Order: sequence, then C-alpha cells, then structure tokens
Amino acid sequence: MVNKIKILLVLLLLCTSGCVTVPSGENIPAYSIGGVTYYPLVSLCDLRQVTIQYDTLLRTAYLSKDAKSVKLRIGDGLVLVNNNAMHLSAPIDIYQGAIVVPRQFKEQVFDMLFKHPAAVHRRTVAAKIKLNKIVIDAGHGGNDPGAIGKNGLREKDVNLDIAKRLNALLRAEGVQTVLTRSTDSFVPLSSRVSIANRSGADLFISIHSNANRSRSLSGFEVYYVAPSVSDSKRAALTARSVPLNLKEAVFANNSTDLKTIVWDMIYNNSRAESIELSRSLCKIMDANIDANILGVKNARFQVLRGIRTPGILIEVGFVSNLNEERLLKTAAYRQKLAEGILEGIREYSQNMALVEVISR
Repeated sequence: MVNKIKILLVLLLLCTSGCVTVPSGENIPAYSIGGVTYYPLVSLCDLRQVTIQYDTLLRTAYLSKDAKSVKLRIGDGLVLVNNNAMHLSAPIDIYQGAIVVPRQFKEQVFDMLFKHPAAVHRRTVAAKIKLNKIVIDAGHGGNDPGAIGKNGLREKDVNLDIAKRLNALLRAEGVQTVLTRSTDSFVPLSSRVSIANRSGADLFISIHSNANRSRSLSGFEVYYVAPSVSDSKRAALTARSVPLNLKEAVFANNSTDLKTIVWDMIYNNSRAESIELSRSLCKIMDANIDANILGVKNARFQVLRGIRTPGILIEVGFVSNLNEERLLKTAAYRQKLAEGILEGIREYSQNMALVEVISR
C-alpha cells in the first residue's frame, strides 16, 4: 500500500427500513428514505466528472470541479458551498453502503454548481475502466479437475480458457492483470489468496463452473463473501501481521487498535463493493447471454474470506446441464462470457468511482 490508501467510496453496509427505489429522471438510481428522495453521491459525481475526496475519520466528503467546492458530512444537514454555509431540510445519509444526498442538495446545490457536460463532449465509445489492476483466478487445475460434465467437459479447462480471454480483453484496455494460474497447474487456495493480497490489485475475480446432481439446473450466478464472515475478526488478524504503511499517520502504524479499526472499515467497504460488482455482472449477463441469471448470492468460500480487496466468485454455468455443457465447450460462448464479465467490470468501475482517502 502507498502513503494514501485508495479504497472505494462505500461505507459500512447499513440496513435502512422502509426504503424503496423511485424514478430519478436521470441515469442514476434514486431512493426514498423516510419519505425523502435521495441520490447516490458517487453516481452524481461520476455523471458530472466531479472529483471526490473522502476523510474516513471525519466522515466528510469534499467535492471539487473548476474551482468550485462543496464540503458535506454524513449525518449532518449543514453543507459548505464554496465556503458558504447552507442548511438542508434532510441530512446526508448512507444507503446500501454508499453516501446518498437528498433531492434538495441535488437540485439546489449540485445541479446549480456542477452543470451537465455539453452534449458535444459526451463519449460515443465505451467508457474507460477506472481500475488499475485486477487479479483473475481460474478455479481448480492440475490434479484437481473440478466438476466434470456427462460428456467429459472439465471445469478446470473452462475456467482457464475464460480467464485467459478476460485477461486479454482487460490488457487491451490498459488494465494490469495478474493470473493466479496461466497453465493447467494446481494452485492451493491459500496461495491464490496470497497472490491476490500481494498484488495490490483493485479487484479479485474467481472464475468457476457449476455442477449439480439435478441435470435440469442451469444458469449464471455470482458470489460475494458471506455476512457471517466476521470483518472485525479478519481485521484483528490482519492488523497484527500487515502494515498499513501510512507514513503521514504514525498513530495508525503504532496502535494495533487503530489499525484494526481501519482494516475493519476496509473489509466492510470491500464487501459492499463486491455486492455492487456482482449486481453489475448479473445485469450485463442478463442482457447479453441466453441463460438463466440466478443472481447475486453469498458464501464462505476460502478465497473470498482471505482476500483484502473487493472480490467475487463467478459460476459461469452448469457443466452438469447438457445444454450448458454444450455451450461451454464452444469458443464463441466462452468469449461471450469473457466479454460480459469485462462489461460488468466496466459498469461497476463507472458507478463506483475510486476516491482517495485522506491521511492526516
């Protein structure tokens, strides 16, 4: 890690009762919380190319663009607009792990201060993926074939082929990649975790193929680490063995308790980000492949429990299903799956823009 750790702008997942999605009028989600319409701050800023910095200790976000600035704090209705105070009738809040702002802030502050980019500047090509490095994990390998279809298709071969295709697509977009295996070799789960944690990557993608005794089952699904996996326990273990390397925050390096708090926040953020990535992938796949989309699920997979970055495990299809085994045997379908994963990553990276956490 570097002096200023980069993490994704998502706080602890909070359960807010009585919240439903409502139309936003723009290509961003909107939520009703306690009768007030809220918008995700990251989505607004990404739409208008506004820079965000977030101070985790002060729970304060700083927005800036073209010499204009806004300062806002979670739980507070007071915001500073170009250093001038403005009181909102509803506070800044958190919903589904992300900072959200009330309609009043959007319409009376954000929309007035940060105008829509001119139409001539709108991009007509695919948006750039806002990630630097991704670990791609091809499940099984070597003496571990994984699931085997009725007609002999081996999971380890499907996983590796899709991983290599995704690797090529990401590299063509300028994203650095790390493969946990690039050949038909056996890599222990603990080694896969170590590779991911040493890489300094932004994401971890583990690719698998499914199987079930019932050959009628089919479909695509994505897993994130289960909520039953204790972030605080993982944080305590990590704090004792992994340096934060925050040179500007000596207190964090010297205090195990404070390091544990920081790691706990990182693990919470990672789970929230993993959920968002899972949703993006399922959305893209639903529109692009002819398969059942079984949705987003959670599990206690070892590779997901051990990694310190946002990570998911993808089940691309059931080799035990005769139709999906036939599809997964073809290069065309594997390429389509790799391209779908790429587009899901692209959408996720656009919706959940990376921000820099300020070290004081």
